[in-house]
Amino acid sequence: MDVLLQPFQFEFFRNGTLTAGLVGGLCGLIGVYIVLRGMSYIGHGLSHAIFGGAVVSFVMAWNFYLGAGLWGFIAAVLINQTVRRTKISADAAIGVITTASFAVGVALISRYRRFTRSFDAALFGNVLGVQPEDVWVVVGVTLMVVVVIFFLYKQMLFTTFDAEVARVYGVKTAWIDAFFALILAAALIASMQILGVTLIAAALVIPAITARLLTDSFNRMILVSTAIGALSGLVGMYLSYFLDVASGATIVLLQAALFVIALAITSLQKRAARRLMHTHI
Repeated sequence: MDVLLQPFQFEFFRNGTLTAGLVGGLCGLIGVYIVLRGMSYIGHGLSHAIFGGAVVSFVMAWNFYLGAGLWGFIAAVLINQTVRRTKISADAAIGVITTASFAVGVALISRYRRFTRSFDAALFGNVLGVQPEDVWVVVGVTLMVVVVIFFLYKQMLFTTFDAEVARVYGVKTAWIDAFFALILAAALIASMQILGVTLIAAALVIPAITARLLTDSFNRMILVSTAIGALSGLVGMYLSYFLDVASGATIVLLQAALFVIALAITSLQKRAARRLMHTHI
């Protein structure tokens, strides 16, 4: 028993585990809207855009969360406005804007080589670097996202499934998209320390897709996706300590394993249903 509880003797592990659970649940919650909107690529793109913002914040001596978060929010708004006002598709707009932002970060890193190593954590995640103030940031972002989704639940649901019809019924879809961009940018900033830029997109998409396999109900999909994200964050952190593997990679691999299990279960159910139908015929 002492061996199993050993990791919790360390403050960094307690901070990291709490943060990973919150981040996992947060990504699972927001991921439902991303997947149903058909915008799975935006998580990958915005995480790279925010990396550019993080580098700019460092160079300009700005607060990391404020600078990177604002940069990510502006990138998300630019994507939405580009798609709305031009004939450019969403994936093309995401590709242009976010890769250009990432390139800004890479260019600045190559110019100021003295801090290149400082951004290893931003790229790959670093649970050892999670401080108590980082935990409070994640708690604050999580509460903000939950409050926004609670009060804008119907509008976001309507906009997610049919934005054009939502506008006809008086829903201000432009404002809804702006709020969604804000909470997405905030969630990505909060997730960067644990998951890193390279794995955030997977944490946003995999729990939501897994939940989609298990249920057709939107409400249940939100609950299942959030639960999968939070559980994989907690268990993934715990496993990463004993396996001596990066926490972000362990969390995502655990989510991928759950996806495979859900896929196998649904496939077996479909086969059983077909066999039952054939026997009645």
